[in-house]
Amino acid sequence: MIRVLANDGMNKNAAEKLRKLGYDVVEDHYDKDELLEKIKDFEVIIVRSATKVTKEVIDAGMAPGAKLKLVIRAGVGVDNIDVAYAKDKGLTVHNTPKASTISVAELTIGHMFAVARFINAANVTIRQGKWEKKAYTGTEIFGKTLGLIGFGRIAREVAKRAEALGMKVIYNDICGKAEGYDKYEFYDDIKELLKKADFVSLHIPYDKKKGYVIGEDEFAVMKQGAFIINCARGGVVSEKALLNALNNGKIAGAALDVFETEPKPCKELLEHPRVSVTPHIGASTKEAQARIGEEIVNLVENMFK
Repeated sequence: MIRVLANDGMNKNAAEKLRKLGYDVVEDHYDKDELLEKIKDFEVIIVRSATKVTKEVIDAGMAPGAKLKLVIRAGVGVDNIDVAYAKDKGLTVHNTPKASTISVAELTIGHMFAVARFINAANVTIRQGKWEKKAYTGTEIFGKTLGLIGFGRIAREVAKRAEALGMKVIYNDICGKAEGYDKYEFYDDIKELLKKADFVSLHIPYDKKKGYVIGEDEFAVMKQGAFIINCARGGVVSEKALLNALNNGKIAGAALDVFETEPKPCKELLEHPRVSVTPHIGASTKEAQARIGEEIVNLVENMFK
């Protein structure tokens, strides 16, 4: 029987479907040291963002007598998997890029409203018995310019929703101008986009070689009083530079679903009154998890049947 380890959990219906198809699905979570021992007994490991599939983990799964053949990231990014090393060792690596597109796009729009209208801060203070109505004069997003960094599936869904809300959408993408999206203005230079945008939203993977995409230099050219939203990966924005931009008034507010040090984010950001935060919940909807589960079942079946 082929054994599947869902080390960070998975959709219950998908797990049950795999069992009905004849797979042994284990939904226990093993931390690094225990995982190095347990992984040799599984043909498949499914991870989300908590588990890091490092060279050490891959070597343990590929050791003599071990059975690992397939690594699945239940989500979009694969920066917690050493993909190049895995493929070099003969492992198959997949993610589920389509399943969470709408969920992440909707969270991005939600964060945009939250940070522009102080929804996060006002929600906290009113529960504390404070009536600080005069402190929360917000900003309308209607008529504002949204600058998208990255223009893949998620960014395009964000663009559709932002346009419906009356925003002007501009974008940058390393692949160049996107065919069929002439109604949105393309900027080849990120800094030129940053000069024009009232709201900036990132939708790109994290590349260790490139490091921060938004740092001190990028914040310096942004509009005075602009907002930044990051529902992509924590490493694409320098949190130190972001804090400086918030504290000196360059940036009016930030909305973050991802952080450089998860699951223990920077305390200064969490407590900042002009920062809206969530704990990496972009794909955390019932619908997205169901779609991810369906993709996982198909990937496993395609591999072994």
